[in-house]
Amino acid sequence: MLTYPHIDPVALQLGPLAIHWYGLTYLAAFGLFMFLGIRRLRHEPFASITGPGAWTRKDVEDILFLGVAGVVIGGRLGYCLFYKPGYYLSHPLEILAVWQGGMAFHGGLLGVIASMIWFAHSRQRSWVQVADFVAPCVPTGLAAGRVGNFINGELWGRFASPDLPWGMVFAHSGSMQPRHPSQVYQFLLEGLLLFVLLWLYARKERRPGQVAAAFLFGYGVFRFIAEYFREPDAFLGVLSLGMSMGQWLCVPMIVGGIGMWLWAQRQPAVALGSR
Repeated sequence: MLTYPHIDPVALQLGPLAIHWYGLTYLAAFGLFMFLGIRRLRHEPFASITGPGAWTRKDVEDILFLGVAGVVIGGRLGYCLFYKPGYYLSHPLEILAVWQGGMAFHGGLLGVIASMIWFAHSRQRSWVQVADFVAPCVPTGLAAGRVGNFINGELWGRFASPDLPWGMVFAHSGSMQPRHPSQVYQFLLEGLLLFVLLWLYARKERRPGQVAAAFLFGYGVFRFIAEYFREPDAFLGVLSLGMSMGQWLCVPMIVGGIGMWLWAQRQPAVALGSR
């Protein structure tokens, strides 16, 4: 049985300026996206697109900028709407208080989708093509975020058997019983494993929409599994059918991923060359 090491959330203190580990994990996520996005330019079909629709490093930079805005705005609004709609309806100004915490992945996903639609429209590209480009570059950022969750000692898991070798006591949870380190589970499943599978899948040219569909399905399944080990939010608890809010939000992702993949499978393959 392990004990949570109580890591100082502040990585570096420079006078009044405090640099938090969580902020550094966000920077790592953005850096990894930029690195992988540049590598993605070499993959098909993007490497063979010529003319006005050719993909460049500038496109990766613009997608990153818009994606960050989508994550922050969508993540915050998603948390307010999915998890505490009644409270924020009564305290609308607190929606802007992002420093108090409260972000939701599924809301951030919707924000990123909106930013990709905007980018695709501004570049006169297919939204599906943009989604296929972005999808394999996302999981490493999710992994970095889970590292931040662990450092902060938040989003701990449900109670585990005392015999579990990696069971961990989070004393600040109010209990000295061992719990599942669910942040680590999510880091491994939604982050590393999803990245490896998706990156390998995307290395071979697929029909438009299939890579994005694989991300929706893969994340939905891995997050659904991880939620069985993660402590539900205290103010929500377990909902209908014994499922958490996170699991219910994953259901449309899984269904949507399957539907999108089947739709893409029926579409004609796009020839390489000028697009």
